[in-house]
Amino acid sequence: MSAGWAEQRERGNRLAVAIIRWVALHLGRPAARLLLYPITLYFLVRAGPQRAASRRFLAQISGRPAGLAQVARHIHCFAATILDRVFLIAGRQSLLAVRLHGEGWVTELVASGQGFLLLGSHLGSFEVLRALGVERERLPLKILMQPEHNEIITTVLAALNPGIAQTVIPLGAPNTLLAVKEALDAGGVVGLLGDRNAPGEPRIACRFFGRTASFPLGPLALAAVTRVPVLLFFGLYRGGNRYDVYFERFTDRLDAPRPRRREILADWVQRYAARLEHHTRMAPYNWFNFYDFWDDGEGS
Repeated sequence: MSAGWAEQRERGNRLAVAIIRWVALHLGRPAARLLLYPITLYFLVRAGPQRAASRRFLAQISGRPAGLAQVARHIHCFAATILDRVFLIAGRQSLLAVRLHGEGWVTELVASGQGFLLLGSHLGSFEVLRALGVERERLPLKILMQPEHNEIITTVLAALNPGIAQTVIPLGAPNTLLAVKEALDAGGVVGLLGDRNAPGEPRIACRFFGRTASFPLGPLALAAVTRVPVLLFFGLYRGGNRYDVYFERFTDRLDAPRPRRREILADWVQRYAARLEHHTRMAPYNWFNFYDFWDDGEGS
């Protein structure tokens, strides 16, 4: 079930993350990347459910069984993006080669003073976008997220840059919608992820890589309520120090009258799933949902 990510416990511990952070910042990126090999081996051996989910995902999208080497590559790619979060949060983006595609959509909306939503996913690195938002004042970015998820990594890395914490709008807080509205009314950008269901959250069954997977209704419902433009965002890791960041125009305004709201939103969620599938095909090892994503009709 695609809500299974919420039950997964965070692996690793605060000391290990702190050591990796110290190595990265004091010995440099090449030395820190050497740690990726024992880290990959650790998760390959200890993270049985995630290992199995990786194998099933890679087999599903390729149409053939996935070997242990492919699973190791998948885990290594994930670990590499987590490591690069250290450099992004610490303001050392110059160590990374980030290519932007479709940046004009962002520049145009920011220049107009129009607030908008930036809808991403757990494909690749969302941290690339957040770091750009902090470092570039022309992108007044807030991130709608659950800060308690991956709390160890989030806490240890956030200490590197207090400005990062100021960009978070906590999901589920009493003033969440008010904070989103204030940010958008001020011409800001609110980023959120659209591929994971929170427990009890309304969801839509979509076709995804030829099977049925449920996607949350909330992100597109928020777009309908706020009636602001929506851009898609994909930050794909290409290996080494290379990233490709793609921005796509999704909708200028999502109109969903109440009598047909669920039907209209379901169509837009399917469109989102189709674009996510497109970019996943471009970079399958960037898929960082390490749980059973497909439910084959069990989405409501």
